[in-house]
Amino acid sequence: MTIRLTASAAARARRYLNHHVHGVGLRLAVKKTGCSGLAYVVDLADEVTAEDEVIEDRDVRIVVSRAHLPLFHGTEVDFVRDGLNETFVFRNPNVKGECGCGESFTV
Repeated sequence: MTIRLTASAAARARRYLNHHVHGVGLRLAVKKTGCSGLAYVVDLADEVTAEDEVIEDRDVRIVVSRAHLPLFHGTEVDFVRDGLNETFVFRNPNVKGECGCGESFTV
C-alpha cells in the first residue's frame, strides 16, 4: 500500500507531531459527508490499534485504519499555503468524482 508525502506535507506533519508529546504519527481517515459522500480527515494518532496499518514516509509515521487503506492506495499528500489559508491536499488516483466545492469525493 502506497501513501506518499511531499516534502512540504512531511515538514508540516513533523512540526505538528513535535508539538504534541503523545502523538505517535499522522492519522489519515475518511468520513461520510458532503454531496459526493466522503471527505478526508487528518488528525494526530495518539496510538496504533490492531485495526491500523502504519506506513512510514520521509520520517513520518502515517497511521491508517485497514478499513480505509484501499481508499488511499497510491495517494500523494501535499501541504499548501495560499494567502492566509493552509491545508493538506490529496492527489488520489482512486477518486472518481468530486463535488463542485471540492470538499467531498467518491471512489
